Amino acid sequence: MASRFLFTNGVISQISDTLPVSSLLESHPGNEFEKCFFKQIQFICGQDFTVPVFSLSPSESIVAGAYTTTRTHNNASCLLFWERHLQRLAESTRILFNSKPEFLFKSDKPMPSLLPLSVWDSVIQSLVHDSMNKAIPIVNCERKGSGEFAITTLVCGNLEKLGGNENMDEERISQILDVYLHVGSYVPPVFSVRENCANLAVVGPGRDVAMAKYSDWVRNRLRKPLEKLRPDLVTELLLSNDGDQILEGCITNFFVVCHKDSREVEAKSLHDYGSMPSLEVQTAPLSDGVLPGIIRQLVIEESMVCSSMGIPFREVAPSWSKRDLWEDAFITNSLRVMQHVETIQAPSSWEQLKLNNWKEVLWEEKRFKDGPGMITAAIQKEIMKRASFEGFPVSNFI
Repeated sequence: MASRFLFTNGVISQISDTLPVSSLLESHPGNEFEKCFFKQIQFICGQDFTVPVFSLSPSESIVAGAYTTTRTHNNASCLLFWERHLQRLAESTRILFNSKPEFLFKSDKPMPSLLPLSVWDSVIQSLVHDSMNKAIPIVNCERKGSGEFAITTLVCGNLEKLGGNENMDEERISQILDVYLHVGSYVPPVFSVRENCANLAVVGPGRDVAMAKYSDWVRNRLRKPLEKLRPDLVTELLLSNDGDQILEGCITNFFVVCHKDSREVEAKSLHDYGSMPSLEVQTAPLSDGVLPGIIRQLVIEESMVCSSMGIPFREVAPSWSKRDLWEDAFITNSLRVMQHVETIQAPSSWEQLKLNNWKEVLWEEKRFKDGPGMITAAIQKEIMKRASFEGFPVSNFI
């Protein structure tokens, strides 16, 4: 792809030469939307992800919004789980409107008292597809050769567009929402290659309004308090409210394959997959305050894979104090889909996270064997089958 693109309600923004995100933000303070959106893209796609320089008028300066990120599959022929992403985007927008409107609207104007939430699904789908119908032909025209691309969709609200009319219907809701699409080339990492394994560190508390995916979480909560505690070579930060029960990653959901209890471990070797009946797959439940990730839900739906191997699936937060029982671990998100975990670090004392930087913290480490285990590999295989089955044809937007 020759360039990366940002579309505002289907209109391509001004494009210049691409720069690393850090250089862009240091050189161009910009408005709050630029900072929020580019930091979001950086954390989703990595520190070296580059973006186009663009300009927005003061009236377009957006504080925050609901977002979702996916990518193409099979040489950009289809979008991964696109319909699920649209549903989650609509749900995030509804949640923010109800519980944290300041994360969605740039206005302090009082909210309309009666907003028919039943129309959000159709409104979000209509707005996003309208933008995609305008954006994808431009992207395909510029796209050269083979390869995939990532798409982040950000929905922001502006109640100032209501004027004095607070009677809400689908048309009025559509008028108060803006849709931003960021499209950039993406190279999916090869699963099971050691160089692509994840290295994790437990560094801080869980997110607010976890059921919604919103850019304010990335902009406010992630950069400042957590990043200073990221050890060298760590690729993802894990969240925990007490230092023991691990909830999720900052941009991923977290899973472990573990033995059920120590009595079974004493009877059979920790590294003997012949002891399948003693194993189970664990991930924190939504009620603990974790994001309902698209791939997380697919892993749960594919728990029949585990069942066929005699492995139960349980929604319970993995306990760091029981890490000796962990055989394997993996993380999920919509770009990388699944990543095997190589190492996990956690502070020896939760109080140490009050220190100034990661070098002052005494870390404990859990290291897994090279490459994903049998169960992790089986789940990944089934997820990729679903990816082809549930792929949304990109040609629908051409």
